[in-house]
Amino acid sequence: MTVQQIIALSIFLIVMAAIITEKINRSVASLGGALLMILFNILTFDKGLSHIDFNTIGVLVGMMLYVGVVKNSGLFEYIAIWTAKKTKGDPWKIMVYFIIITAVLSALLDNVTTVLLIGPMTITITQILGLNPVPFLLSQILASNIGGTATLIGDPPNIMIGSAANLSFMDFVVNLSPVIIVILIAMIICCKFLYAKKLVVDDEARNKILKLDETKSIKDKTLMIKSLVVMFFILFGFAFHSSLKIESCVVALTGAVVMLLIGKQDVDEILLDVEWSTIFFFMGLFIVVGGLVEVGLINSLAELIIGATEGHMILTMLIILWLSAIVSSFLDNIPFVATIIPLILTMQAQGIDVTPLWWATSLGACLGGNGTLIGASANVVLAGVSQRHGYPITFKEFFKVGFPIMLLSVAISTVYLVIKFI
Repeated sequence: MTVQQIIALSIFLIVMAAIITEKINRSVASLGGALLMILFNILTFDKGLSHIDFNTIGVLVGMMLYVGVVKNSGLFEYIAIWTAKKTKGDPWKIMVYFIIITAVLSALLDNVTTVLLIGPMTITITQILGLNPVPFLLSQILASNIGGTATLIGDPPNIMIGSAANLSFMDFVVNLSPVIIVILIAMIICCKFLYAKKLVVDDEARNKILKLDETKSIKDKTLMIKSLVVMFFILFGFAFHSSLKIESCVVALTGAVVMLLIGKQDVDEILLDVEWSTIFFFMGLFIVVGGLVEVGLINSLAELIIGATEGHMILTMLIILWLSAIVSSFLDNIPFVATIIPLILTMQAQGIDVTPLWWATSLGACLGGNGTLIGASANVVLAGVSQRHGYPITFKEFFKVGFPIMLLSVAISTVYLVIKFI
């Protein structure tokens, strides 16, 4: 290894260690790593900027702004109360409905936003029923990562993969939705065995749920109607952005700007709601991984994998699937995907058809996030919400439920990918 390769790899490993241990804020760690790459002349400032995937950044900012406006309408509270009433206060049915709603919303929004909206509402409803909300919240974390896998915008790794591989919203829906539906059903069955017999409430608690009026949760009906109309056009734009020859970030940002114009909300307040720390984390990370690309480490790793599998596509696909899943269980899936994308692009440049590898990376990284409490951003965010309400979710408690379900999910994905590409 050259001196530059040793320096670049050292910076990358230090950044990863800081992110895993959480000793340093992850945004500070990634930006610090990016600056070190530039200061040590691994790459120039301009070259560093060229490695930032601004399409991914644009989609994230656009959807965060859109949700920032929409949540003021009370739409999400309405959905939660309406769901609880439809089940007539049956806690097992409430869990199943919330799992499905979380999965669907995570596919249409991003999963971090979804759990931030659904989590507090779940805690409120379970408190009325006199139940521990932790089983509900655990099932929602799992559902958010599973549902988010199905679309381009559902999980940040998919946004990154879609942008790098030039895959459309419909590419994700067509190729991943079938297996995601099967995995979601399998997960619900697992939850039934784990929790169904424990979810028992008295008639008085059920009646409290039935007396709730979901219409009172709507703070601004006009805003809610506007947001649903704009959401329809955003989804239309995502579905056909390739045919329309516009980037997915343009669709997201256009939807956000339209909502800011017609929503009549405090724009400064909405801008403050954007998770800027996450945005800067992404930007720094792209530059850090770009440093590995510049010194040739990613190319060397690609050659190593191709040599080990002798170019056998199915074997390479399965290695990437399981490697993505296991690593993403213990390391936030965003840094891992940022590292694996240049690797696959290098294989593509060597004349290999890498289409199966993109889907293996998506399934592995997104579903792998269910393995541990630190596996995905949504896990950490919802665990934080739960703890603030007095219901801490421990690493061990999550692992006992999440890791086996993650292994089952990846096993199902293995069968699906082999059948699809063999």
